Amino acid sequence: MTTRSQQEEDKQIVPTNTFHNLSDDKKRRIFDAALQEFSVRTFSQASINHIVKSAGIPKGSFYQYFDGKEDLYLYVRDVASREAIDVLKRVREIDPQADVFDVIIRTTEDFLEQGEARQEYIEATMLAQLDNSDFIMKQRGSSTQTFIELVERDKKRGLIKPEVDSEIVVRMLSSFSLNEYFKNSRDKQRYLDRLRAAIQIIKAGVAVTIVD
Repeated sequence: MTTRSQQEEDKQIVPTNTFHNLSDDKKRRIFDAALQEFSVRTFSQASINHIVKSAGIPKGSFYQYFDGKEDLYLYVRDVASREAIDVLKRVREIDPQADVFDVIIRTTEDFLEQGEARQEYIEATMLAQLDNSDFIMKQRGSSTQTFIELVERDKKRGLIKPEVDSEIVVRMLSSFSLNEYFKNSRDKQRYLDRLRAAIQIIKAGVAVTIVD
């Protein structure tokens, strides 16, 4: 369920010109080292010392490329999330009429397939949900906006009750998805089945209507 709002999609996260002048190999080493660090530690726990050591660059050089850890994180997130944006676009192009719940399932399926090639993307995304720093909490807010907008769209289409709180629906599914991933990450089919079941419960509701 990780993507960016349209506003973020249009925004280019730009490191310094010095970074862009590096060789592609060196830029890739820095990206890979940062992604690896963010996939095993939360943003708050992540260490620039670990990253520069893994990338094989002096620590002083790091600050010629990025203003700090926040800018590096945004750069890594921007590169990685472009793939998630591409997935979401493909899903919506295949079936423009799909409701938000179908979109969530289909994008999750594609995201897991991508993760088989690069597991660090998924791990970094999940760890971001465990970090309560102000910086990461702000990033989490923007990452759910696309799905909140889809819920609002489905309200107008008459598919979801107008009184439903769109943000709560998305956050419920996001929290459930996170919890299930950590429990069943090695069994992706079980993870998807559990997510589908949760979606069906939310769609149907659980309270029995008693008629007098």
